[in-house]
Amino acid sequence: MSDTRRAAGDPELTTYRDVQLSPDFSELRRRFRRFVFPMTGLFLVWYFVYVLLADYAHGFMSHKVGGNITVGLLFGFGQFVSTFAITLLYVRWADKSFDPDAKHLRDQIEGEHL
Repeated sequence: MSDTRRAAGDPELTTYRDVQLSPDFSELRRRFRRFVFPMTGLFLVWYFVYVLLADYAHGFMSHKVGGNITVGLLFGFGQFVSTFAITLLYVRWADKSFDPDAKHLRDQIEGEHL
């Protein structure tokens, strides 16, 4: 368990509050929110459109596209595809532009690259 109190005479020991108030952490949090909140909102809108169409647009959702494949089935499959696509986008974004900066901040906090 890590000590959250600043030790007397130990400038490398940083409290959680100090990190939370740091400009670097604030920037990381801002960048994270700028990616995650819009993606979450987009997915929720897409999901609720699917649910509302399934409930109120029976004719449209039961329209056969080919064989026994309906629009509703394609929209349902699209839910799975969009979930995996958003996950893939997040992982690529995090690997490229978020995780390196988070690791750098963590290294500074832990005293490895002061």
